Amino acid sequence: MNYTLIGHDLIHAAEEMLFQLLPAALLRRQEDDGTDDFCCSALTERDGVMIVQTETRLAGVTRTSTRTAESAGLDEMARKRALSEIVKLGIYDTVAPGLQTPPDWGALTGVRPAKLVRSLLHRGMTRGQVAEQFRDRYFVSPARTALAVRCAAYAEQALDGLGEDEVSLYLGIPFCPSRCAYCSFVSSSIEKSAGLIEPYVDALCADVQGTGALLREMGKKVTSIYIGGGTPTTLSADQLARLMDVTAKAMDFSALREYTVEAGRPDTITPEKLHAIRAGGADRVSINPQTMNDEVLARIGRRHSADDVVRAYEQARSAGFRVINMDTIAGLDGDTPESFAETITKLIALDPENITVHTLAIKRGADLSDRAGNAAQHDAVRQMLDFAMEHLPRAGYGPYYLYRQKFSAGGFENVGWCKPDTESFYNIAMMEEIQTILSCGAGGVSKRVDRDTGRITRFTPPKYPREYLEAGERIQAGKRRLLRESED
Repeated sequence: MNYTLIGHDLIHAAEEMLFQLLPAALLRRQEDDGTDDFCCSALTERDGVMIVQTETRLAGVTRTSTRTAESAGLDEMARKRALSEIVKLGIYDTVAPGLQTPPDWGALTGVRPAKLVRSLLHRGMTRGQVAEQFRDRYFVSPARTALAVRCAAYAEQALDGLGEDEVSLYLGIPFCPSRCAYCSFVSSSIEKSAGLIEPYVDALCADVQGTGALLREMGKKVTSIYIGGGTPTTLSADQLARLMDVTAKAMDFSALREYTVEAGRPDTITPEKLHAIRAGGADRVSINPQTMNDEVLARIGRRHSADDVVRAYEQARSAGFRVINMDTIAGLDGDTPESFAETITKLIALDPENITVHTLAIKRGADLSDRAGNAAQHDAVRQMLDFAMEHLPRAGYGPYYLYRQKFSAGGFENVGWCKPDTESFYNIAMMEEIQTILSCGAGGVSKRVDRDTGRITRFTPPKYPREYLEAGERIQAGKRRLLRESED
């Protein structure tokens, strides 16, 4: 589809909305030549009111829309936010009627829908009024509206009793046994980078010690810890034990609520590693099959079977973890609604405390981006997620955190489901941005959250292990600046 903007230059807003509605379209910003589908978004402003007129030609049918928003008295950021909203709504007005099935999230493109719910609640709306706004202004389906409202309630609950002197901690292990076809995370295959692992662990331990010293100096306690990746269990049992021992000695754990290690791929999990993780203080572990279909596992580059998942789960259960999470992905190459339903059914039968249902995100860095398109997956993914949303509650699971990704199949969401009182505090804190989170390791972003103003400040270390090994002093200085700003 060709598109043009007149009177404004909100390319990101326009393309984000067009992509959500027309995931198969090739978007080009150029004048109408009469040969392709076309969208024009034009802004005028009169008497303190912004007026966006949208005209779209889709499959030979032309539709128009006029949306307005007051701009008088708004600062630049608030004005841009209001303008972005009516640009998106105008495009939705003129494109959605031409679709066989409008997206379940309607005109809402944000990554954190539950955070928007909380913002509206804090402005004085009731939950009913929030739900009405989601449905009537943003055209969100009743099921997705309910999902966002429920997850917002968990975030508010997580805030209860959270001290101003508390932070969470992320430790990143950017190594995997092999690279999955769908993956866009910064990670290195050990087939190519095995020699980096030991020096990386040394550097990460030093990073943890420096971060711990900074936190103690500033009187900060750790609420939750999440060791993620990559695949943390790419490390040996001895390396895991050393990292967790260093962490325990460096940090004040007197306020610790939760400690998670993302064991991840079953082909890296052994009883010795699970014992080291449990002995190191972790009470929550994540085992991620992604699918319980062996053919799909092979197609996405996984080197384990569904039987290996069951073995790893049973070993983790025997190791005594309080909570076991299991991840799955809707929309994988070769998966079908029927095989996905079998995956959910098998995971429910295993009876983990948490089941996380992700939607495949088609990212430019992933190998699958050239082989699978969002449009082709849309209906199948909807059926997969509808099955999960129907059957997980029947098995005693409720949704507790929610986020969306750009370029996800069908524009859908990722949802964490939990049994009562087993929700992950870290996942809520990260996705709802309710707490400062410091990161140690390559690629992990540290975020300082000002809970009074909502302002978020970030510090990003080098993404790749080699660069990270050379940046120790700079990383500590960056985190020190990040935390010191809150004291000034």
